[in-house]
Amino acid sequence: MAVFACAGCGTELTVPVTEVALPPHAHREGGDRYLPPLLEPGTFAVDPEPSEQPWRPWSAITAAEAAERGLYAPVDGLWSGPGGAVLLAPGDSLRTVLVPETCDGCCGAGGEPNLACAGCGRTVGARIDDCYRWQAVWLHPRAVRRLPIEGPARPAGDGWTVPPAPPVEPGGWWSDRWSAAVGTALAEVLAASGGEPVATAPGLLTETFGRTLHRLLPGAPPARALRPAGPGLAAVPAPDIALVPRHPWTGAAWPTPPGTVAVPLDAGVWTYLAFPPPRLATRLPAGEERDDPLPLRPIRLFEPDRDLLRHRLARLPSVREPWLRAIYDQLGDRRHHPGA
Repeated sequence: MAVFACAGCGTELTVPVTEVALPPHAHREGGDRYLPPLLEPGTFAVDPEPSEQPWRPWSAITAAEAAERGLYAPVDGLWSGPGGAVLLAPGDSLRTVLVPETCDGCCGAGGEPNLACAGCGRTVGARIDDCYRWQAVWLHPRAVRRLPIEGPARPAGDGWTVPPAPPVEPGGWWSDRWSAAVGTALAEVLAASGGEPVATAPGLLTETFGRTLHRLLPGAPPARALRPAGPGLAAVPAPDIALVPRHPWTGAAWPTPPGTVAVPLDAGVWTYLAFPPPRLATRLPAGEERDDPLPLRPIRLFEPDRDLLRHRLARLPSVREPWLRAIYDQLGDRRHHPGA
């Protein structure tokens, strides 16, 4: 457990918080409404990637520097400041004030450095409270210090048991959390496929993963199988590629047997995919089903987050293989829609 204090004057800027893994949707932007807080209250996460000025275009980055940063395919550019930005739930920040001059988002605070220490006025981070953005506070790594305090290092429980995250929001649109989680996981599924077609079971798995895999890895018959594996599911037969839960605290993937490639997936998304809620029993004739209320069905096909898919692919060494690099380049074409 820790609190974060201003590096200038020492004012404590947060309540006591415990560390969890950075969510895969931490940098997801989009959706059709205001999004909820990115983290649960009482927790924080650290983004290891640099996120501060200066911004350098790809043309200014050498091959050696790209390799050192773990990049194996071209990107638009890179931040060159320090890594380690601290993510918080908005209600866990203390003794900070907004800087009105930099709260210039569309409908609210858009994420520019707009949060100052109430003790000394030093800029310490950004409050995000805008449309199409997850509610969050980001503390700049050079502006704060982490102070260990007594208390539990992790939240209560084992971390593997989490509530399922439904794929469809009450308003009838696909969940942004699902779009981000599937986009990130798809990069590793593609890499694990070796360029061969991948089979998915009919239903939600095909709707969210299968259509994109079929588009990007055409061919028949499928050579490898993809399905969920993990706590509470039968261990055999093991699939070729297993979607396993990603531990919410550590980011570690659920272990798989030899010969199976593990692809970590947001634990809440995995839980719903592995254990979908049962349909209500009725007295209708066999083979007929009726729900009241009717299940939510979005008006559009599911589309994984293409930006997060490319972000993850660029950081996999296998993207240097010609077939996967071709997919990476294809995804960069804005005329291509992987969920279509």
